[in-house]
Amino acid sequence: MPGVASWGQFEASAPDLAAWGRRLLFRDGVGDALFTTVAGQAPPRTHPVNIGIVDGQLLVFVQDHSAKARDLSADGRYALHAHQDPAAPHEFLLRGRTVSITDPATRSRAAANWPFTPGDAYGLFELGIEHALFGERGDPGAWPPRYTSWRPPASAGL
Repeated sequence: MPGVASWGQFEASAPDLAAWGRRLLFRDGVGDALFTTVAGQAPPRTHPVNIGIVDGQLLVFVQDHSAKARDLSADGRYALHAHQDPAAPHEFLLRGRTVSITDPATRSRAAANWPFTPGDAYGLFELGIEHALFGERGDPGAWPPRYTSWRPPASAGL
């Protein structure tokens, strides 16, 4: 079974890669990305989401009755991809498993700086990291990207 790391563990283990990830995920000052969920054998679903990093945890609020929430409750696997800037098309991708966060203090700290007001109908999830991938392109015409990959040790866990 692969290890699952928090953002803080990822940042401590691979600071340069995490710095690129943070730069690309928060390119415009607000964390946003494409979030793909799966549930069993059903086709994957991809949704735009806001994300945040709070106390070393990569977090996402999800509407309780949405397809995303059903997928996360049924399966928990996800992929998160930073939006690409056509002028500097670096890539950043995370894959892993989510954990539902029910601690009111963590929820309050996350909601305090969120780009919208997550009401009671939004669940909070931590995105545990099983794999991080950064694709660096020196210019828009450079292909293929130069990839750097990271996985936590098998003993890692949230």
